Amino acid sequence: MCRIASLFLLQRLKEACQATRAISTTRRRELSSSFFFFLQAKEPKEIHAILTGTLGEHAPPYATVKNWVAQFKRGYFSTCDAPRPG
Repeated sequence: MCRIASLFLLQRLKEACQATRAISTTRRRELSSSFFFFLQAKEPKEIHAILTGTLGEHAPPYATVKNWVAQFKRGYFSTCDAPRPG
């Protein structure tokens, strides 16, 4: 059930991104991966360790991952940039 819910939420995020201004593909993948691990109840340190092991020096800093997890806990699940004027 969790896997189906995860896939459903990732599809919704993809659709939301197509409707708004998209962020870089690399950042979206990092954020989506973080969201996936958040759904698996992993802590920010674990998520950062996984991303660092996978991406090496290109992984986002721990503070960024911690911020993303805090946003997920508050119910903000978008992997897109917020619309801005200009």
